Amino acid sequence: MASPAQFDAIILGAGGAGLMCAAIAGQRGRRVLLIDHAPEAGRKILISGGGRCNFTNFGVAPDRFLSANPHFVRSALSRYTAADFIALVDRHRITWHEKTLGQLFCDGSAKQIVAMLLDECAAGGVTLHLGDAIRDVTHADSLYRIDYGDRSATAPALVIATGGPSIPKLGATGFAYDLARKFGLRVVEPRPALVPLTLPGDEALFRSLAGVAAPVVAHAGGASFAEAALFTHRGLSGPAILQASSYWRHGEPIAIDFFPGQEGWLLAAKRARPRASLRSVLGDLLPDRLAEALAERIALPGALDEKRDAVLTEIEHRLANWIFRPNGTEGFAKAEVTVGGISTDGLSSKTMEARKVPGLYAIGEAVDVTGWLGGYNFQWAWSSGWAAGQAL
Repeated sequence: MASPAQFDAIILGAGGAGLMCAAIAGQRGRRVLLIDHAPEAGRKILISGGGRCNFTNFGVAPDRFLSANPHFVRSALSRYTAADFIALVDRHRITWHEKTLGQLFCDGSAKQIVAMLLDECAAGGVTLHLGDAIRDVTHADSLYRIDYGDRSATAPALVIATGGPSIPKLGATGFAYDLARKFGLRVVEPRPALVPLTLPGDEALFRSLAGVAAPVVAHAGGASFAEAALFTHRGLSGPAILQASSYWRHGEPIAIDFFPGQEGWLLAAKRARPRASLRSVLGDLLPDRLAEALAERIALPGALDEKRDAVLTEIEHRLANWIFRPNGTEGFAKAEVTVGGISTDGLSSKTMEARKVPGLYAIGEAVDVTGWLGGYNFQWAWSSGWAAGQAL
């Protein structure tokens, strides 16, 4: 076999973080090899945002990311901001729009973001190799050696940018964690995030609501999200639930407020429509099938004016804190991202380099950093990729 090709840096994973890192390092004059086992770059970018790529968010802030070390994200996010990425998008004449809650999408296609990143890599002279699995990774004499396909390459710097195991149909695996452990880095237990929750059989009443959505506030693990919840054949989904799922742990309840910010609404209904039933009042305020299911669970017969105010206030409180006890999630197959990953304890927050393994870096979703739904995870990919690219 021919001698390994020599580079200044080898980046494993041509997703958002890997592409950004390669482009930045290449444009700084580094000889960069970017490898991915998938046949095309940026596969997760291409399917994101319904094919329009929710590429960042106006509301990016450190408190919108989960990590065992919540301060880890501050350095990278402050040095490469949402405004910086928007400027790059504008420079490539990609038009975009804000949808809701600060979420930015391409007017056209997510393909434009991938093409932009590939153009940036080309401008940096990056060598891109797609479609071959990595056979081995070794480290000796201050050089990392990668054997991939029928080729080999060496470099003094290696970047792990292969993401987490979410959406395995796109080729996602736990490769990053295996590699990190091989070099002595700790891995925080990975679990599905931004994922639908499943309900047990005793919640079967709500399965009849599949397809019904309503604006709610969902509470889990000390976090709250005011968006839509969607009932499914298996349980709960929709933006509010996906957000809450990142904070939810097995065995814990999830609480739903069906009437956010509407304290006293049932007593007001009693005064306005004393002969109305609870079912009728709920039907005026919620989707009909949901109103029927909730009324059936509460089982309050008769007219409102037949009930004491204290009883109606208790019902209000129950509807503002309706407890579901999920028995699981729909797993990595349906999870948009992963909570957990390569521990930040062993990484520099400025450069993403491993503290005890010179030349080894970890970025993007491979790291124990998970953003909210709405473009935050892509911004972490851009920011962490930029930080490592500046350090290579």
